[in-house]
Amino acid sequence: MRKEIRIGTRASALALWQAEWVKSELEKKYPGMTVSLTKIKTTGDKILDVPLSKVGGKGLFVKEIEEAMLRSEIDIAVHSMKDVPTFFPDGLHLGCITKREDARDALLSRNKVKFKDLPKGANIGTSSLRRQTQIMNIRPDFVIHQLRGNVDTRLRKLKEGQYDAIILAAAGVKRLGLAENVTEYMDPELSLPAIGQGALGIECRVDDRELNDLIAFFNHAESRVCVTGERALLRRLKAGARCRSRATARSRTANFRWSASWAVWTANGSSRIRSKVRRATRSGWAWNWPRRCSNAAPTSSCGKCTERTRITAATNCWRIHKSATETQRRRE
Repeated sequence: MRKEIRIGTRASALALWQAEWVKSELEKKYPGMTVSLTKIKTTGDKILDVPLSKVGGKGLFVKEIEEAMLRSEIDIAVHSMKDVPTFFPDGLHLGCITKREDARDALLSRNKVKFKDLPKGANIGTSSLRRQTQIMNIRPDFVIHQLRGNVDTRLRKLKEGQYDAIILAAAGVKRLGLAENVTEYMDPELSLPAIGQGALGIECRVDDRELNDLIAFFNHAESRVCVTGERALLRRLKAGARCRSRATARSRTANFRWSASWAVWTANGSSRIRSKVRRATRSGWAWNWPRRCSNAAPTSSCGKCTERTRITAATNCWRIHKSATETQRRRE
């Protein structure tokens, strides 16, 4: 068994918390193994004065890390799944998805004023076009400001009075032990979470079978099913970082059924399409992860078999766009 695993990570407090958590779990699972962190500054960390949607999207947070992995300078990378593009460079894939934290958005406001009580013309800070479009659809009187930087920086700006409220991912706030600053957790009907929000993904090289086996214990079956389904939907809609619309979703599994609520928004929040998808699955498939795709020659028609190499055994390919049933669509 290998003696060392090198983890590539961004240097933000949240990214380091996530990488340190993976490191501690590996050390507990494999006593005697050396696990080290390599900090990598990404393009997304360098560009702080321009909205991400205008410079390439959240894929900018993983590009340099993936390049280091392809050069074998690191072995794995830990990502927030909401930041991970739907396709990977050749030779890399998503090795596992951890148990999902709270997927909701969190509102942090001055004087603990709840969303419905914020005054007309309130200044709201967020770096997410997804959040902006949904909020503007409900409260077009709000003034939205771009808010970049790590969680501590955003909290400081709120306390300095630069904003009346800011919106962050609840998972990140909780992981950093800052939940006492949350005014309220936003109902998904008000702010539908980002695809994959709350889950961590561990990326690695496809051909490193030993490493894939070593990190397999991180996989949480239900979380992987939900996040994979959401990402398949995103890929099918082609609502990537440079699309003028934004796709959001939340999903769950129960009684061997996968269900999701999703929406696509125009950039200014003036129009949207919302839908619910429910999909029956074969008994037990969620708990038999991972399995190889049974297609001998996967093609783009099945989304390159989800995460390139590992998919569910429910069908030959995870074709959410082909096999989704009981779809209800409401245009507004």
